[in-house]
Amino acid sequence: MRPSDPNWPTAASWAKLKENVGGNLIEVLSLFEACKAEPAGAACLDALKNVSNPYWIGDQPAGTEVSGWLGAWTPAPSAYALRARNAADVALGVNFARDNNLRLVIKGGGHSYSGTSNAPDSLLIWTRTMNKVTLHDSFVGKGCEGRVAPVPAVSAEAGAVWMNLYNTVTTQGGRYVQGGGCLTVGVAGLVQSGGFGVFSKGFGTAAAGLLEAEVVTADGRVRLVNACSDPDLFWALKGGGGGTFGVVTRLTLRTQELPKYFGGAGGRIKARADAAFRRLIAQFIKFYHEKLFNPHWGEQIKLGADNVLDISMTCHGLDNAQAAETWQPFFDWVKASLQDLTVLAPLGAGAGDSRRWWAIEGKSNMIRDTREGVPGNHAWSEGDQGECGAFLHGYDSLWLPGSLLQAQHQARLVDALFAASRHKLLRVFINKGLAGAPLEVLEATRQTAMNPAVVEAFALVIIADGEQPPAYPDMPRTAVDLAAAQLNAHNIDLAAAELRRVAPGSGSYVSESNYFNRWWQKEYWGENYSRLRAIKTKYDPGGLFFVHHGVGSEDWSHDGFTRLAQ
Repeated sequence: MRPSDPNWPTAASWAKLKENVGGNLIEVLSLFEACKAEPAGAACLDALKNVSNPYWIGDQPAGTEVSGWLGAWTPAPSAYALRARNAADVALGVNFARDNNLRLVIKGGGHSYSGTSNAPDSLLIWTRTMNKVTLHDSFVGKGCEGRVAPVPAVSAEAGAVWMNLYNTVTTQGGRYVQGGGCLTVGVAGLVQSGGFGVFSKGFGTAAAGLLEAEVVTADGRVRLVNACSDPDLFWALKGGGGGTFGVVTRLTLRTQELPKYFGGAGGRIKARADAAFRRLIAQFIKFYHEKLFNPHWGEQIKLGADNVLDISMTCHGLDNAQAAETWQPFFDWVKASLQDLTVLAPLGAGAGDSRRWWAIEGKSNMIRDTREGVPGNHAWSEGDQGECGAFLHGYDSLWLPGSLLQAQHQARLVDALFAASRHKLLRVFINKGLAGAPLEVLEATRQTAMNPAVVEAFALVIIADGEQPPAYPDMPRTAVDLAAAQLNAHNIDLAAAELRRVAPGSGSYVSESNYFNRWWQKEYWGENYSRLRAIKTKYDPGGLFFVHHGVGSEDWSHDGFTRLAQ
């Protein structure tokens, strides 16, 4: 139902809902609404000043981390946003949307590349202000007493972002929680999609660490789900996709002993010719298989059409000397090959105090949120700045099976990586494939709803492009160069096709994937899709919760407003 429909809720109905939620129902304007009337006004200038701050974007009811996707979606404000304070508020909003046949969307962090927390003419359940984080020395889920051993844990409300947890758990608490790499991503959304962080090769996915969730289902019931209570729904929330099975209002995640050291390796190497770049890729793949294919090493390398290998790897559990020693053979090979290669950025590896990894003080790669009144730990990584407000031209991802690292298959892998890099920059995320992880990590991941292919993959390749400045509606800026954007999208498709020749049907990660993926059910969830579909039908038979390419979305029109004939 839309505001133009005769059965749209009356003003009195909206007023009653507002009263029931303590006044926390607000009409939503676009992010740059003020710029339409007064481009030089204070409100417009304030928005333009802050649009590069991901915390500011998340603090706006119409805020989306990216400013749209070519031919896919454009940010559009909901009709109303319910600024939830607790699960009871959420239940009131869910009941109101269901009873009035409203399009419902849910937003915590607002980082969805596919725009799943954004829809015009909708009621937004906005959990941003629900961001409390609580540590537990000994946690047991409700109903699991005497059946499950207590473990250290952390609970986070649905509006918390990963910087909130890392500050509490690691910087202050001296423990580790498996979360996401981007500090401003919402905790609830990441867990529901699976969730990778820079140390996932050692600790697995965020979803695998979920112990309990408070969730409001389509019937308006507030449920505490875990391995002992509604275990089917609990399983679905561990990687089955956000915004699909209910509104998660709180999660509790296992915490683990913090390794003494976190560290990494870096450098940029340019080959002077294509043949030399192919040899460089081959040497790195061989080195990775021999020295890095283990729980210690993760993060990424980049391979570009400019014949540059960009190394940005992380490690845990190795001290400074061990990290440096691990990489010395590869660095020595590069130095011995300078007739074909140029070192553009220094090669090095090392490690330091893990407790300082997410600390802000003294970190040149951390950008502070300098607005008045915000928490002192609000900061984000310099490496994530480019995504803030970006307008996407195209995006795709696929997993590379670990079998391609075997000696007899390495040449095929190298050829595919080289061929794909001719079309577009490849970001090979070692931490987003779990082959090489500890056996207990692999088994825990198999108990989640994610595509089982993730445990067989050694990396996730992401191929994407977009542009800055942002392209939010009503924002003053030059028009998007459609021809260039379409060419970028085409080249992304060409690059992905090269890799799929050696990794057919390997799957794609739901949170970082192609909006236009025609085989999304199989690509995102593999053999788990039919089970997820049955759980969706059980807990949301009316299809209240709709997201693009979410479980059960094939029953609905593209915009989620019209149920298709069965």
